[in-house]
Amino acid sequence: MKHLKEVLTGVATLAIAVGIGFVMQSSETAQERYGAQARPTSEIVSGPSEIALNSAGSADIMLQVQGIELTSGNETKDTAVPQTDVPVQRASFTVEDMPPEPEVVPLSPACEITAQATPIAGAMVQISMDAPCAPNERLTVHHNGMMFTYATDDSGNASMTVPALAEQAIFIMAFSSGDGAVAQATVADIAEYDRVVLQWRGNAGFELHAREFGAEYGQPGHMWSGVASDVDGFASGKNGLITRLGDTLSADPQMAEVYTFPRSMSARPGIIDMSVEAEVTADNCGLEIEAQSLEMMGEGALKTRNLTLSVPECDAVGSFLVLNNLVADLKVASN
Repeated sequence: MKHLKEVLTGVATLAIAVGIGFVMQSSETAQERYGAQARPTSEIVSGPSEIALNSAGSADIMLQVQGIELTSGNETKDTAVPQTDVPVQRASFTVEDMPPEPEVVPLSPACEITAQATPIAGAMVQISMDAPCAPNERLTVHHNGMMFTYATDDSGNASMTVPALAEQAIFIMAFSSGDGAVAQATVADIAEYDRVVLQWRGNAGFELHAREFGAEYGQPGHMWSGVASDVDGFASGKNGLITRLGDTLSADPQMAEVYTFPRSMSARPGIIDMSVEAEVTADNCGLEIEAQSLEMMGEGALKTRNLTLSVPECDAVGSFLVLNNLVADLKVASN
């Protein structure tokens, strides 16, 4: 029987450095995990990889990865890892030290740029920019450590809905020339929601997944960017919501995915299992990719963690790296 794809499972932890197993799933297991229509078909030849993690106040930790055995999120084992001298081509970024933008001519001083931010339901903010002298221009939106790229339309306008990460939410919208505008909004209901952000640059293949209250992959309650959003359920406290930010059509985009759960409105207690996944594609195979997570849980405090991941070679295209402990699971109390 033709293999649908292989799933590579890893456990990320900042407590200790451990060996992590790649899992070579059967086609039946992969189909049950993701659904026949949710993932492409492929086969895999396993290979070594590495995961480097860093968070505020801790040293970098390198986690070795090898395709030998299953390790769950609660169990870890030391694993012998073969060494290799094959160099890894870098295709990565760091959020703190972004590469310089290409030099461009500043906008005309006569071109007035304005921005507005309006709080809306769900601790979201509707932001907009009017830059009539900058049609079809790339811009970067900055908000409390989160960054993503967008583009103005033919008239120089841009509008988007952004999950807020602070009660006093400040949004900086900047063009590569240095021109831009700032908008601010007060988000009074920010403490009623839990939020997890995953952000990266380029075609790294990252995805943020939330499995709510015991949901399996592909079942109701499995939230990720590949399924339709249940906005009504979110408004009533039944489920969470994934928001994808960034323009995938632009060159080397900065992307972000945000999972939001309405903690104060939840009618049932339980655990929301969070995971970060990275698909092995023709764009990232054999390269080193980087991402950053931001976790907002209670009173708007943010926890930041950086990830560097060496992707398997291109014979593993179509497979997925599954990182179960990069972001913490959410614990929801009954209200």
